[in-house]
Amino acid sequence: MKKLLFTNWHLMRWIRLIIAIGIAYHAITTQQYFFLFFAAFFLFQALLNTCSSGNCQLPNSDSK
Repeated sequence: MKKLLFTNWHLMRWIRLIIAIGIAYHAITTQQYFFLFFAAFFLFQALLNTCSSGNCQLPNSDSK
């Protein structure tokens, strides 16, 4: 689990993390706490390196 959290940080993971922090900040400052669910969704995706469809990576094949 520790390896999953601290390795393979690419641009899309950073973008998801920034979106989660931005939505959470906006939800708290405007007192619209419903949007914290969206922030939690993006934070979950960023931390565990998952995506919604499950097809984030291309298969590694050397077929010509």
